[in-house]
Amino acid sequence: MKWLYSAWITAIVAMISSLYFSEVQGFIPCELCWYQRIFMYPLVLLFMIAVFKRDFHIYRYALPLSIIGALFSIVHYLQQKTSLFETSILKCTKGVPCSGQYINWFGFITIPFLALMAFSFIIIFMILLRQQTKNEALS
Repeated sequence: MKWLYSAWITAIVAMISSLYFSEVQGFIPCELCWYQRIFMYPLVLLFMIAVFKRDFHIYRYALPLSIIGALFSIVHYLQQKTSLFETSILKCTKGVPCSGQYINWFGFITIPFLALMAFSFIIIFMILLRQQTKNEALS
């Protein structure tokens, strides 16, 4: 149960943080930020339902969402920090450029990096939950 709670808290913190950046700080989300939100926000609801229903098989649904979200975060971070995607079709064409960096703490922590960390923690928690669920089923 602790892995499920940990994943839920991580998703809640990630959602609140992204809303803080956009609604309080006034940072306009770019296209890739929206894709990351599309994969993070449903996790809050899915984990909430799983906690109340004691559904320890939530990893079946949460892992794919988290992995895809993490891939978007990686692409976004690489677009900010490298020149790999300068001529890519993934380049944001509307509104705020995806290469923009509203924050750059310690020279490497940007918003996509924070999203990647949240997705990574959720992936780890879901793998641990899966392992624990399978071990309990065997005993």
